Amino acid sequence: MTAVDDRPTATVRRPDVAPGKLFIGGQWRAAENGVRFDVVDPSTGSVVTSVARAGKSDVDDAVAAARAAFDGWAATPGRHRARILRRVADVVRARADELVATESLDVGKPVSLCRPVDVETTAEQYEYYAALAQSIDGATRQIPIPAHAYTRREPIGVVAAITPFNFPLILSSSKIAPALAAGNTVVHKPAEDTPLSALLMAEILTEAGVPAGVVNVVTGFGSEIGDHLVSHPGVDKVAFTGSTAVGRHAASVAGARLKPMTMELGGNAAHIVFEDADLEKAIGAVIKGFVFNTGQFCMGGPRLLVASSLYDTVVGALADAVPHVPLGDPFDPATVIGPMAGERHLSKVERHVALARAEGGRIVTGGRRVDRDGFFFEPTVIADLPDDSPVVQEEIFGPVLTVQRFGSEDEAVALANGTSYGLAAGLQTENLARAHRVAARLQAGIVWVNDWAMLDPAIPFGGVKDSGHGREYGPEALASYTRTKSVVISLA
Repeated sequence: MTAVDDRPTATVRRPDVAPGKLFIGGQWRAAENGVRFDVVDPSTGSVVTSVARAGKSDVDDAVAAARAAFDGWAATPGRHRARILRRVADVVRARADELVATESLDVGKPVSLCRPVDVETTAEQYEYYAALAQSIDGATRQIPIPAHAYTRREPIGVVAAITPFNFPLILSSSKIAPALAAGNTVVHKPAEDTPLSALLMAEILTEAGVPAGVVNVVTGFGSEIGDHLVSHPGVDKVAFTGSTAVGRHAASVAGARLKPMTMELGGNAAHIVFEDADLEKAIGAVIKGFVFNTGQFCMGGPRLLVASSLYDTVVGALADAVPHVPLGDPFDPATVIGPMAGERHLSKVERHVALARAEGGRIVTGGRRVDRDGFFFEPTVIADLPDDSPVVQEEIFGPVLTVQRFGSEDEAVALANGTSYGLAAGLQTENLARAHRVAARLQAGIVWVNDWAMLDPAIPFGGVKDSGHGREYGPEALASYTRTKSVVISLA
């Protein structure tokens, strides 16, 4: 995620958001059943607008529109697709104020982070895949028979992009940008908690010149239309980000029709602090790793493993520093920690902290819901839990950090690898040999050394074990939106 520092210096005004409609075939329309649902501001708990609640017939229409647009978009030269994607990046930056305000309102994301991280990363992804759109090609193959053989990389078809609530802009563009670059068309179903930026992006894509039907947006509930979209005979590939439980179910539905599927699922990353770490830098990275996006970050670092010789020092430093991380109104530029995205997410965090207390965990700091409107929870550090505690083993998805000690490098690696997840991991050390050695042993799709959440559209990420399969970002993601066809022409 970008390090651009373009933060607002004054409180950003909450936007007035018009009621949302479905975007199908280049047209805005109501759901066929006429039903709508409310969108809530998580920092106040109040309803800010409503959007259309799609049903199965709306999904059918969206898939049909994407199918109708596919041949034309697939036949568009890569250079022309690239020009459109570059214009998308330009329009994203031109309308950055709208996107920041909308994403912050919808997710509770602090505006201080939303502009340099969410909005700029979105623009960068469209720029990156615009460049790659011009490089999609095959290769000739030398074979020992009298024939000319070559390969073609072709778009797969209609892609169902299903995205979660925590990074709506980033995790939709990480699917839509490479899918469009490769010549596919898309039906996007955003999370029901946070649908607003998906609708704004439909406007932006249209303004940039994306043809009607190439991207369609259906807002609604996964429990009502998710299976129908994933299993739809008109959908050729599914790109999913969400929880491991939902991803496992979606994979079973897609698998019944043998659809290719990429899945970025849950995480519970370990962050290892070795005895030779730069402690000042390490503490900063540890705090960033568990409070970033209010802990609602699948690649966050909620499990801290500390060398025994530093354990008390690190816990004490966290006790001193964490309470001073600014928590509050996401529209205040001083805020670092905003609200949880909704009541159900906050309740899950409360249950895990209550369990930690019952198991004898030591609440170093935090541990309670904040007494104010909205869905706020104090950043929380918990020490001395056993490794088999559900609070350590499960993905909490909130601003909660558990701290455990280790005695050796082997023990640190064993603890880090000791959950069912494998999305991200990190370590703090000044020993270059140790950095490479431990990074190679960690079971994770991405490993950070001496910082956290260093991401860029060129760097692929994705999970192992229960954290999914396939990769987003990089040329690896683009390749996953293509099929390879071999052509062999006899020369006899």
